[in-house]
Amino acid sequence: MIVLAIDTAGVDCSAALYDSAAGRVLSTITETIGKGHAERLMAVIDEALAAAVLPLKAVERVAVVIGPGSFTGIRVGVAAARGLALALGIPSVGVTTLEILARSHLAAHPETPVVVAMDAKRNEVYAQAFAADGAPSGEPAALSPEDVTALVTSLSAKVTGSWSRAAESTGADEFHDRDRFDIAVAARIGAEKPLGAARPKPLYLRGPDAKPQVGFALQRRAPSTAS
Repeated sequence: MIVLAIDTAGVDCSAALYDSAAGRVLSTITETIGKGHAERLMAVIDEALAAAVLPLKAVERVAVVIGPGSFTGIRVGVAAARGLALALGIPSVGVTTLEILARSHLAAHPETPVVVAMDAKRNEVYAQAFAADGAPSGEPAALSPEDVTALVTSLSAKVTGSWSRAAESTGADEFHDRDRFDIAVAARIGAEKPLGAARPKPLYLRGPDAKPQVGFALQRRAPSTAS
């Protein structure tokens, strides 16, 4: 099965082609752009297809990173994945950023459970625990730093993700302390996902930061009925 994986959930705009039958990543393209994913995503997908020497019609499944992460970026990726799957008549699946970070960590440190902890700002952490075999030990949630610390302690787990690295930030570049999601890992997870009836949808663990300023809204006047 040929899987097309796409990621717009963070600072990267990424696409990869993966052959699950051969267990081989055919191509990966990643651009670290911060924003502007909607303008770049289709070009990145085209580059990944060209690097794999495959036409779009060869894709048999689309996997998309659904968050948590950038509110706007996630919407871009999910909409693109669902549109491609509909046009090609193939299934689509969602892969979470927490799953990707856990799989990446456990590939190098398979002996202990891990808690993935992403800095969500506003004194919150996107977190989820995973067993040493990669199986989730709970649901993803937005937690306080104190609750994450308690979770790590209770499981005797390692911790990975941007929240765990906050103290190590050097400011060496604009995206140094941001979470990055390996698109090849996303493709492999996407190939393993069982197909469900529902299409992938964004995983938001809290509302958007930008909200209407209700207190400053102007009251609409009713139309006059006078002749």
